[in-house]
This record gives sequence, C-alpha cells and structure tokens, in this order.
Amino acid sequence: MVILNWNGRRWLEQFLPSVLQHSPTAQVIVADNASSDDSVPFLKQKYPEVPLILLPENYGFCEGYNQALRQVEAEYFVLLNSDVEVTPNWLDPLVTLLEQNPQIAACQPKIKSFHQRSHFEYAGAAGGFLDAYGYPFCRGRLFDTLEEDQGQYDDVRPVFWATGACLFIRASAYWQAGGLEKEFFAHMEEIDLCWRLQNLGYQIYYHGQSTVYHVGGGTLPKANPRKTFLNFRNGAALLYKNLAPQELNQILYTRLVLDGVAAAQYFLKGEWKEVQAIYKAHRQFFAGQKYWKTRRQEASVQKPTRLLMGWVPQSVVWQYFVKGKKTFSALDIPDRTPLPA
Repeated sequence: MVILNWNGRRWLEQFLPSVLQHSPTAQVIVADNASSDDSVPFLKQKYPEVPLILLPENYGFCEGYNQALRQVEAEYFVLLNSDVEVTPNWLDPLVTLLEQNPQIAACQPKIKSFHQRSHFEYAGAAGGFLDAYGYPFCRGRLFDTLEEDQGQYDDVRPVFWATGACLFIRASAYWQAGGLEKEFFAHMEEIDLCWRLQNLGYQIYYHGQSTVYHVGGGTLPKANPRKTFLNFRNGAALLYKNLAPQELNQILYTRLVLDGVAAAQYFLKGEWKEVQAIYKAHRQFFAGQKYWKTRRQEASVQKPTRLLMGWVPQSVVWQYFVKGKKTFSALDIPDRTPLPA
C-alpha cells in the first residue's frame, strides 16, 4: 500500500494512525513527492517503522505513483490518498475479490464523506461510470449531488472505473496497461487507466462491504481554475486515447462542443478564470496531438463502447441539468452496465 504525499503532513498526522491500525496484513509505504513542508521529518520521528520513498521532485499524482511503485514488490498495489480514513476490516473484502477472480484488475471500496459521514463522497462514491460523451459520474454522486448512504449500494458489481483515492489493483495489470498517464499530472487518470484495462480484457469492480471516508480536495479545492484546466484537458485526451476508431470523431467533437457550452455558462456568470482554463485546456490538448496520437497507437486495442462495462449510452448531462434527475436510480438507463455481447 502506497500513500503518495505532497505537503500533507496534517493529513498524515490525522489519518496514518487509522491506516496502520486497520491494515495489519499490508505493508504501508509513504512516497513523498518532494514536499517542502515537514512531512518527511515528521514521519521519520513519529513513524520510523514506515518505509519512505523519497522522490527527487514533485512528479504529480500520476508519475509520482509510477515512480514510487517501480520501487515496490507486491502482488497487489493499493493507491491510497493521504486524506482517507479507513475502517476495520476494510482490506479483506477487496483482496478476496481480486483473489477469487483473476479477470478483475482493479476495484474500490465504498467512498463516503469524512465531513458528512452519512453521505457518499465526490471522488468515487459507489463506483464510476461514463456517459455517452465521456462525462464521468458515480453511483451515489451525479455531478455535485451526493446521495445519503441508505444501503442502496451495498452490493458487489462491475463498474467502468474505480477511484484513484483508494484503488486496489493487480501489480501485473498496472504495468501491463502502462501505469498512470504521466501527462495527465492529476485528475481523471484512474478513468484512463481503468479504460485501458477494460480494453485489455480486464474487469473493474466496486465492493460495497468495505468503507473508507475521504476528505477530498486535499491538494486542490473543488472550485479551482487549475482543476478545471486538468479536467477539461484530460477529459479530451481520455477520449482521444481510448475510443474505438469508428466512434472517435463523433464522440470527441461532440464533447468538445459541450465543453464550449460549459465555457459559455462560466462566461455568463462572470467566472473569467474558469473560461480561460477551458480555453487553455483545449489549446493544450490540440497542441499535444502528436503525443496523444503516439499514446493511442501504443495501445493494443480500443474496444467499441458497447462492449465496455459501465459505459452508459445516454447523456447524463442532459438528464441531470435538463430533466432534473439528480440520483443514479432516477436515470433513464435501460441497462446501467452494458455487458459484452
């Protein structure tokens, strides 16, 4: 288990004790992304038994994990955010799931809000999906609407993507898929990885019998132009890298138009920095076409979306913002998990 840290001494002080207490069968490692705070001295003094991987610079979330995991020998990796509180017996259901089904490459627990413990948390909730134009959403979380946990997602089921806040993954599958996309830096990287894993024939799962609590926004606040830039740039790259050839142009360019609609809404609200962030995101996406094309060509296959578990062939954006459907169960989705034909 690797916790990637960057200037997160307060999170380590608050949450590392629960991780150590409730993870007796796992080796807990902290990888430090060249923090400028006192994270490393704190760990050396308070937790000398915890192995430290010291990275020479801040590689970001994606390459930071790639660099750290190259130094870890394990059958399974757990990528755990530093602002996550774990609970008793949280490991066993997920490890058992991986051991029982070799086709499952990655999985996640139930992600609930640390600050509103009765509700799901934004980053992952009860498993991730993508709509017809590549917009991510979760059971338990549609855009900014978070559901109360009433046991409605206590099941075990396939999903499109598992959250990077608490990601269990086979080490062999991680490297077979090429690890996290370093150019993403952060945001949507787990969706890209899970999509590549599905293209390789693996499955992604959610397990509702394991629960963790996530603070969220520990590095970047929810409303932040940098976050907007990363989400829009990475969202376009995500589609370009992974869509099947026959679907690429239609879905990608529709999505880019919808991004423009989002920018227009920010403009009408006077949120100029968000508008600039979306413009910069598109500009950098097109400027990086050579790189993204190379990454696309490196993939062995891009499957049609109808063969991907958790791809929803309707626009969730339309259903949420126009039809007012605010929960997963309210969505007009005939089959919420398209299965391979």
